[in-house]
Amino acid sequence: MKNLLKILFLFFAIQYVSAQEPYLKITVAKDASGDFQSIQEAVNSTRDLGPGEVEIFIKNGVYNEKIVIPTWKHQLTLIGESKDQTIIKGNDYSGKIDSVSGEKLNTFTSYTVLVEGDDIHFRNLTIQNTWCERGQAVALHVEGDRFIAENCNLLGCQDTLYTATAGSRQYYKNCYIEGTTDFIFGQATCVFEGCTIKSLANSYVTAAATPPNQEFGYVFFNCELIAKDGVGRVYLGRPWRSYAKTVFINSTLGEHIVEKGWDPWTGDQMFPQKEKTTYYAEYQSKGKGASPKTRVAWSHQLTKNELRKYTIENIFSGNQNDWKPNTK
Repeated sequence: MKNLLKILFLFFAIQYVSAQEPYLKITVAKDASGDFQSIQEAVNSTRDLGPGEVEIFIKNGVYNEKIVIPTWKHQLTLIGESKDQTIIKGNDYSGKIDSVSGEKLNTFTSYTVLVEGDDIHFRNLTIQNTWCERGQAVALHVEGDRFIAENCNLLGCQDTLYTATAGSRQYYKNCYIEGTTDFIFGQATCVFEGCTIKSLANSYVTAAATPPNQEFGYVFFNCELIAKDGVGRVYLGRPWRSYAKTVFINSTLGEHIVEKGWDPWTGDQMFPQKEKTTYYAEYQSKGKGASPKTRVAWSHQLTKNELRKYTIENIFSGNQNDWKPNTK
């Protein structure tokens, strides 16, 4: 009986490990030493709505591509050889005429990388939009559910990271994100953990558009906010839509963060008086930019009791199924 139990245990252990392993591994290399020379070709080659995870390993190089991971591609893990040398680069921007379609791009089509599929995981990559002259130019645009970016650089200026669509859950761990105006914006529920966030101009870090029926918008855990030399007047956020939710927990704020902390985005005729409905909060902010006594009256300093609901498990619960991000 004991031997039978051991055999069964070993069988199920092997089955569990096998289930966690990618069923297909692909290599992308610009020098033709891999399976494909472009990332988009590798994505396109995977089975639509495939049976399990596909790992796409991307060798060092600069990939000048505009990448789309459509809704029918899921469970893809894109891993760069090294974060700073595996670079996906684009320079589209709002107002640019697309060379293929002849149509004028807007904020939402200016991306370098678009993720529409569910269960997409990026690791050790740089995604960049080099357009920094003027106007919106998105580096990463995510619409899918259960998205993970781990140890990635997200580089741009205005509107670097578009966390799109209500109900989308996104997790950013140990990432570096930089930009100018509203460079983290959108409707999704997002957790940023251990990230470094750099402001390149006097402006706003976040512009959440959280739907009114969505409990969480942006939650930053143990992040560090820094700024380019000469930048000294930056707001933690302003509400793109009336029910924006953004919370900083145990984060270190540089002296570039203004004493008021938050801006109400006055002058928005479509959504006036957003400070009455938005929810902005902090818990034990540190650094020269931490100033709880001078924050705007309509923001909050969380109590220990209020803090209890801010766990990754609780933030990402619901939406048909609970989700706990699996990272290395």
